[in-house]
Amino acid sequence: MVAALAVTQTIGYGVLYYAFSVFLTPMTRDLRAGGTQVAAALTLAVATTALCAPFAGRWLDARGGRGLMTAGSVLGTLAVLGWSQVHTLLQLYGVFVAIGVASAMVLYEPAFAVIMAWFDGPAYGRGRANALLAVTIVAGFASAVFLPLSGLLVELYGWRQALVVLGLGYGLAAIPLHALVLRGPAHQAAEATATTRGDLVRSAVRGRPFWLLAAAFTAHNGAVATIAVLLVTYLIHLGHPPVFAATVAGLLGVLSVTGRVVTTGLRRRWAAAPVAAGVFAVQGAGTLLMPVVAGSAAGAIGCVLLFGIGFGVGTITLPHLLSERYGTTAYASLSGRIALFAVADKAAAPLAAVALAQAAGYGWVMGAVAAACAVAALALLAYHRL
Repeated sequence: MVAALAVTQTIGYGVLYYAFSVFLTPMTRDLRAGGTQVAAALTLAVATTALCAPFAGRWLDARGGRGLMTAGSVLGTLAVLGWSQVHTLLQLYGVFVAIGVASAMVLYEPAFAVIMAWFDGPAYGRGRANALLAVTIVAGFASAVFLPLSGLLVELYGWRQALVVLGLGYGLAAIPLHALVLRGPAHQAAEATATTRGDLVRSAVRGRPFWLLAAAFTAHNGAVATIAVLLVTYLIHLGHPPVFAATVAGLLGVLSVTGRVVTTGLRRRWAAAPVAAGVFAVQGAGTLLMPVVAGSAAGAIGCVLLFGIGFGVGTITLPHLLSERYGTTAYASLSGRIALFAVADKAAAPLAAVALAQAAGYGWVMGAVAAACAVAALALLAYHRL
């Protein structure tokens, strides 16, 4: 089951999220629209995912992941095929609303909920951590695989046929794996009632620890999304060649895998919250140094290494902290509520950063990202003391 989720997450992120950047230029040309207008489709999809996350979470806690993730795979496949046929911006936006809904049903949040339910109970903590690590390590290579693959398909067949190939490939892999391989909890002694889950969620959201987690991972998501979107542009702005900028930015994917492995190892000796807080603080330091030293090749690489080590740490730390404090009975519902804020910030932060860069310069953007990392680190330290 873990292997199946590793495959479907890699293909899902590759097709439903990362491939968009490859199609942006040819779509802009064919739809006769501005680049910002076309790029807004992906922002709309991410915002839709955020809005759907709490509903998906409640469904997952009540009924498990098989039905939801299978239906989401079908919807995702149809949406990508529909994407290949759009001729107006309105059609594009409609398709990406569907992709946003599908993403809430099939990507990390539901996959993690399935893993949490399967590895239920304190005796399975290490198995749960290893399962999360395995899925995120494999899926961490989604961009490295699907960006060049999508580019090759566009070059060979054009962007519309490339989307047909990617959509069918996603459906052929994800639909049967989600339908046939996913299973319900293996170790739960008794099925929790909706009332029990509701009471647990209401109790959690009235407490300070939950909102400290929400603040930490919302701030961190915004920081990571901003760097992911603007790093290449910023390095070019500093005077680096485009090829160098793209190559250095590509280190983020590799470093996200490294950071997850290192953090999982450190958690076996120290508590998860201060470990993640330390990593977030290192990211903030790397961002603050960018305007000072990133003008040189060595300085740029060093800053990206500092930021990249925490690029994927939030992804595996939040599930651990939620299950550690609240158990797995209402994990998906609680995760969905945090995702409502964290994923929304992922959509909004890059747009705000672009506006800030145009108004005040990239130095202020790097300062804002560093401040977000500091907020995330301090919130986790406060959480750990409770």
